Amino acid sequence: MASKDLTTTRPRISIAGAGIGGLSAALALHERGHEAALFESAPEIVPLGVGINVQPTAIAELSRLGLADQLARIGVATQAHRYVDHRGRTLWTEPRGIAAGHDYPQYSVHRGHLQMMLLDAVTERLGPGAVHSDARLSTISGSGETAIQMTVVNSDGRSRTLDTDVLVGADGLHSTVRRWLHPDEAPVSVAGTTMWRGLADLPYTFLDGVTMIIANDGTGTRLVAYPCSEQANAEGRTLLNWVCLTPSDRRSPSEDERTGLVNALAEWDFDWFDLTELAARSPQVSVYPMVDRDPLSHWGSGRVTLLGDAAHPMYPIGANGASQAIIDAGALAECFTRATDPVSALRSYEAMRIIPTTSIVEANRAMNESEKRTASRAGDPAAAPARRLREITTEYRTVVDRSTAR
Repeated sequence: MASKDLTTTRPRISIAGAGIGGLSAALALHERGHEAALFESAPEIVPLGVGINVQPTAIAELSRLGLADQLARIGVATQAHRYVDHRGRTLWTEPRGIAAGHDYPQYSVHRGHLQMMLLDAVTERLGPGAVHSDARLSTISGSGETAIQMTVVNSDGRSRTLDTDVLVGADGLHSTVRRWLHPDEAPVSVAGTTMWRGLADLPYTFLDGVTMIIANDGTGTRLVAYPCSEQANAEGRTLLNWVCLTPSDRRSPSEDERTGLVNALAEWDFDWFDLTELAARSPQVSVYPMVDRDPLSHWGSGRVTLLGDAAHPMYPIGANGASQAIIDAGALAECFTRATDPVSALRSYEAMRIIPTTSIVEANRAMNESEKRTASRAGDPAAAPARRLREITTEYRTVVDRSTAR
């Protein structure tokens, strides 16, 4: 195949993975005049998952892409975080999003609903052929000087090999692209924390409908819960996303998901909310270990790079995973606009994003360990444990705000 003059021709960009990061990247690239094709391993893209938070910096990027109205229809603009102890007593409250002085809201949203919103936008703007489902990336070959060859396989075993000028691995925690780029990397890093997760459908409004609770019992068990559907709020009910975190050595192998959650919160008692409703009103309760990966010294090579969880998987402490993927997407597109060739665009993108995302991965680890060690049982909100928990949170916010400044 004859080589192309990539300084005068728009490069062919392929994105492995049509999750939040991959779809956001396709939209951001398209908005700046670059076309991308997405290859998704799932036979069909359906709205899976639970609730997530998207921080104001990421909402700014999605709003710039013309998605502000759609976001407002599906997501809850979270206005406050309420920190409580295991008896439901308020330790302190902090404003979030616009209430905290940001130009854009912080949205709590069902992950699947956000993904489908992005998919609809990609299909409308890039065309129905932009997303290839049932196309699992199998092998990659090529160098920094020529096109990349990628083989994709569908569920019945048929395969095809395609050429692309750029490959972006947005294929998640167990990324094929990352494994090809870093074959000797260590396995995922386990935090020693077990997470129970679910979505409870409540027939009433949770608190004021726009507040997230973050609870800590001082023994390592924590609970985060928040409304994540504006449609449910408008109907006078709540789609409540919740996650309970406990030290992994406390879980009995004989416990099923619901029993484990009940046991984890057995000594908790909120007089304003029946905690047993978390399991009772959740159609599905999932349990799995909290993991991340050690930060990389570099993400990509030549014409290949990583984005989102494939580049910097992080603990869900602080709710930054999806946000950082969206910010990656905007930075990637920006670098393609500024650079004269694909390789320099990818290296500029990595230079822009690797330090801040590494800082957040490390801050999430430190936050997790600090929260597990910090006692907050004292009834007096001015007690030392509560003060220390607030200090930890403030320190974490400082790192994240510094890392997400653009």
